[in-house]
Amino acid sequence: MGMSAVYGEVDRATSIATVHAALDAGVTLLDTGDFYAMGHNELLVGEALRTAPAGARDKALLSVKFGALRDPDGGWSGYDGRPAAVKNFAAYSLQRLGVDHIDIYRIARVDPGVPIEETVGAIAELVKAGHVRHIGLSEVGAETIRRAAATAPIADLQIEYALITRGIEESILPTVRELGIGVTAYGVLSRGLISGHFSSDRELTADDFRTMSPRFQGDNLRHNLSLVESLRAIAERKGATVAQIAIAWVLSRGEDIVPLIGARRPDRLAESLGALDLTLDADDLAAIERAVPADSAAGDRYPSAQMGSLDSER
Repeated sequence: MGMSAVYGEVDRATSIATVHAALDAGVTLLDTGDFYAMGHNELLVGEALRTAPAGARDKALLSVKFGALRDPDGGWSGYDGRPAAVKNFAAYSLQRLGVDHIDIYRIARVDPGVPIEETVGAIAELVKAGHVRHIGLSEVGAETIRRAAATAPIADLQIEYALITRGIEESILPTVRELGIGVTAYGVLSRGLISGHFSSDRELTADDFRTMSPRFQGDNLRHNLSLVESLRAIAERKGATVAQIAIAWVLSRGEDIVPLIGARRPDRLAESLGALDLTLDADDLAAIERAVPADSAAGDRYPSAQMGSLDSER
C-alpha cells in the first residue's frame, strides 16, 4: 500500500527494486488491494512480477483485498460485498496484475449491507472457476469468522497485530486457531511508529495517513515514542534494531502468524529480514512485555470513523 499512497511521496523504480529484492530474498507473499491508489498498486505489483527473473510469479503468492469504494478525489465511499461486485472486482484485478489467478482473495472490510455468507460464497465460486485459489478474511471478529468458515474453507485472516495492537488475543486468535485458519499480521511496526525510525519532530505531508492517526497526535505520540525507547534499550542489548525486535516478537507468537512488512525501500526490507536471524528467549520476551505491556499504547489505531467500519472491533 505504502508504495502507492497513504505515506507521502513514493518512487516507482525504488518500489519495484524493493519487490525484486524481496523475491530474491525468498519472500513469497505479496499483498495488495485494488483500492490502493485506485488500482495503481496492482499495476505496480504486476510490473514488478513481469520484470522479475523468470519463475517469480510461480513462487509468489498474491494476496488481494477488494471491496473499498473510492471517488475521483481519493475519498472513501463505503464497501461493496455483493456477489456481482465481488466478481467484477476480481476481473479488474486479474487484468491489472497480469495474472490468470489470485492466490488469496478477501474483502477488505465487511459490507454491513451484505451477509458475509454471500460475499464468501461469491469468492468460493471464483475458486471453483479457477480464478482464485484460496479465500481470506480481513479485519473481522470471531462471530463473522465462524459464519464465513461455515460457508467455505478460509485460508487466513489478515488483521492488525503488533506489540501495541494486541486486541486479537482475546477472542479472534483463539477462534482462528480452533478453526485452523492462519493469520497475516499487518501493521507489525504500527505504520512506522515502533520502527525506531520515527521521531516527534518529523514533518509529514498532508496526504500522509499518520496526520490523522490518533496514535501520532500530541501527547499520544510522545507517550508511544517513550515505549519505543524502552524497546530500543532491549534491541541494543540484543545487537538488533527496534524494528527487528518488533517483528521478531510477532514471529514468536506462533508459526500460524505471518508478519506482513510494509517496507518501501531495499534498505528497510533488509533490516526487516534481519528479524529472521534474531532469537528471542523467555527472558527477552519477558523484558519486551515489561517494556511494552498489552494495552499500553495511547490512541486508537484508526480515526473514529474508520474504527466504526471494523467488524473486528465490535
